[in-house]
Amino acid sequence: ATDMQAAVGCEQLKKLPDFIEKRRHNWNRLYNGLIELQDKLILPKATKNSNPSWFGFLMTVKEGIDCVKVVKYIESQGIQTRRLFSGNLLKHPCFDYMKDQGRDYRVIGSLKNTDRIMRDTFWVGVYPGMDDTRIDYMIEAIKRSFG
Repeated sequence: ATDMQAAVGCEQLKKLPDFIEKRRHNWNRLYNGLIELQDKLILPKATKNSNPSWFGFLMTVKEGIDCVKVVKYIESQGIQTRRLFSGNLLKHPCFDYMKDQGRDYRVIGSLKNTDRIMRDTFWVGVYPGMDDTRIDYMIEAIKRSFG
């Protein structure tokens, strides 16, 4: 069984360079299509000296914009979104449980940025199976979501 799994894995690895390139292409197309919304969105940027194979396209709505309204519109257009994983961990139920159990943990600072991310940040996928027509559809739907 492990020989078969290894054989399948080796075949899949052959596709990796194409997957990476397509993810980068989709991410760049989204970025270039949404750059005009920088007055409404904080767009992602790669860390200096990096060339990531993006998993998704992360966006944060600017102050005063209702992220829930934006996300609901985008989703109503058949485009899946996700919130950034976790956000402020202290808002997760496990911390209520820990507090109830008398377990101690410390918090440094106000955590206002994690609260903001939890409230105002979402992402859309850059799945390598999407073509330019689908990416362009996403761009137009995101633009329309700001009315």
